[in-house]
Amino acid sequence: MNSELSSQQVKDIGEQGLLERLQRFCPPELIGDDAAVLETAPGQSLVVTTDVLVDGVHFSNLTTSPEDAGWRAAAANLSDVAAMGASPLGITVGLGLPGELRVSWVERLYQGMTECLQKYNTPIVGGDVVRSPVTTLAITAFGQVNPSQIIRRSAAVVGDAIVVTGVHGASHAGLELLLHPELGENLNNEEKTALILAHQRPQPRLDVLAILCKILTPNFQLSIAGMDSSDGLADAIIQICRASGVGAVLEHRQIPLPKTFNHWLTPDQALAYALYGGEDFELVLCLPQELASALVQHLGKGAAIAGRITAGSTVILHDEQKKFPDQVLNLSQGFQHFGQ
Repeated sequence: MNSELSSQQVKDIGEQGLLERLQRFCPPELIGDDAAVLETAPGQSLVVTTDVLVDGVHFSNLTTSPEDAGWRAAAANLSDVAAMGASPLGITVGLGLPGELRVSWVERLYQGMTECLQKYNTPIVGGDVVRSPVTTLAITAFGQVNPSQIIRRSAAVVGDAIVVTGVHGASHAGLELLLHPELGENLNNEEKTALILAHQRPQPRLDVLAILCKILTPNFQLSIAGMDSSDGLADAIIQICRASGVGAVLEHRQIPLPKTFNHWLTPDQALAYALYGGEDFELVLCLPQELASALVQHLGKGAAIAGRITAGSTVILHDEQKKFPDQVLNLSQGFQHFGQ
């Protein structure tokens, strides 16, 4: 990149100049009007989700390059679409930027977003740019789903198995390694890289939808409860139970963890990372035991049946080997944006 161009600041080219640069990342036939028009297939419902990411809260130049920040922003929204059982159609991006921010930083941010989105044939279809004292991204994602196949938090019933589509705690572990490299002295470079990538380049689980369709009958009417685990595994299970009016038992030994945790974390630390670390972007799904077993078998490594839905309203962490006492899980132990 030309050194003069790379040193340009957003205020040097202004809103229109920046929009002209960013439009290169969008399909030209969808840009130019006041809104994008997205056609969905007959018999499909439009799914819309919005995520806001703020510099210093969701990403930092200490741990995240502009490309990685863009990837993570896109992945977070695609994960929400997947959690509804939907396929993505496109996203819009709202940017709040300091005038002193370099244009090259913004372009690299968009490059990271498109690298993630291209994997799922999902375009950037518009957005907005405003001046802000703090760099902020507000992304709205659009998806489509057959109305009979929508995944909702409120659909869990007593007796359902709780399926976790992958390991938990890896993203938080990667963040800790970026902030405190000395913590990884017992890990080799490959192990460190895998954990750091889990934080910087998470993979939204859109692949799960095709597997669900494969193991279920065509045009299935089964109600599946679920959400993604972006705010932690404990948060996901508690939110599903609250919405469904049920309780749950989560089995301590069945929570899927990265194998590398045995090398450098205590059991208590590993559990805390998995339950409350967040940003793993796996799916947590509640469905009948037979189908849950089939789903885990198709998903393979990392997926597990981690518990079951029960009557009542309490979510309990249980250890069959009784090495750990039962715990009642609650939301206060996880990250809260306005917690004291």
